[in-house]
Amino acid sequence: MHSPRRFRRAFRTAAVLGATGALLAGGLTACSSDSDDSAASSGPTVELTEKAATGEAIKIGVISSEGGPVSAPAPREAAEAAVRYLNDNAGGVNGHKIDLVVCKQHEEAASATACANEMVEKKVAAVISPFSSMGAVIGPIIVGAKIPYISQAPVSAIEYGLPGAYMLSGGGYAVLAGQAAHAAKNKYKKVTVIIGDTGDAAASIGKLGGAIFKQVGVEFKVVTVPTSTADVVPVITAGLADKPDAVSILGDAKQCSTAIKALQTVAPDIKKYLITSCLDSNVTDATGEDAIEGSVAFTTVNPMTDDPTVNLFRSVLAKYSPSTDIRGLAYLGYQPIMSIAEAGKALPAGPVTAEQIHAALKGAKDLPVPAAPGLTFTCDGKQVPQMPTLCGKSILVSDIGADLAFENTVVENK
Repeated sequence: MHSPRRFRRAFRTAAVLGATGALLAGGLTACSSDSDDSAASSGPTVELTEKAATGEAIKIGVISSEGGPVSAPAPREAAEAAVRYLNDNAGGVNGHKIDLVVCKQHEEAASATACANEMVEKKVAAVISPFSSMGAVIGPIIVGAKIPYISQAPVSAIEYGLPGAYMLSGGGYAVLAGQAAHAAKNKYKKVTVIIGDTGDAAASIGKLGGAIFKQVGVEFKVVTVPTSTADVVPVITAGLADKPDAVSILGDAKQCSTAIKALQTVAPDIKKYLITSCLDSNVTDATGEDAIEGSVAFTTVNPMTDDPTVNLFRSVLAKYSPSTDIRGLAYLGYQPIMSIAEAGKALPAGPVTAEQIHAALKGAKDLPVPAAPGLTFTCDGKQVPQMPTLCGKSILVSDIGADLAFENTVVENK
């Protein structure tokens, strides 16, 4: 068996796929949207009953990527909304109120270090880092203080194997494995990935994807598109000369928009594999919904169903953060907070320590991932033994129908 160290080298920039929904390859890009994709406008909501938490507060930290070249407030907004819901409507975490400590870092080492140190100084019982490429900076400081370090999915390579870290989903591993499974089921012979040229993202995806797709007998190729190129049509035209059966687009919202527009010219009928960032309202506004319909989505959230857990997600945002786009990155903050509440149902009365949060997370077995019907998390380090921080390896695979509705959703990588 390969050692964890060897696998971490092979997957060293799985950040390029973080099912966080954005490509992180040497940097993140994020922007706000003017579209009306608020929670209330995206589907049914429910009335939230009042049940206030009365127990001693648990101090939980959130380190948010805001204020620098990257500004992604949605995960922090959703985390705050989830805390307000738990404190006011759901009786807290087994009765405990949550005291949320927020620190905003700017996707550079100095502010990331300052935020991590602040969490240690304030003696939080757990830290959530929902959307950041600074895991290699933040993570070691947090786990070095024996504080649980939690994220929806790994972004930095270190997060795949950092002792004391908990990743609710499988990140890039889950996305590529899900795409390979879909290709094999549909008897596709070739799948091509379109990716930007930032850092060593293309080379890393080539290694990871090549190994995964080879196992199912599907040819896998990477087409690198220079991010500085104004017209990407010639590059993509050349890259698709061998006529693949499907194209996977891995990038942030801007890169997704550029690639999808080019495909409408080069190969309008080709099957597109899209991650969450490609379904952001900024993308659909730029490309038109017709360019997205008929694609296949690979996600760890499903905001468009009427499943009770999704209705709750919509309802919490509608009440406590109504301007937050439910189609965007909000789930990255919502899912970790709600998962702590789910795993913490057996926490004792009185002060709650970081050690007790560790124990609760390690004891989590087949607990439902909030707003992701069909996905569960088990944080025993055995889901993917070579990547022990992963609490899950499954992913939701959905056909994208009219009005961008998710249809025929199945769970892959069980």
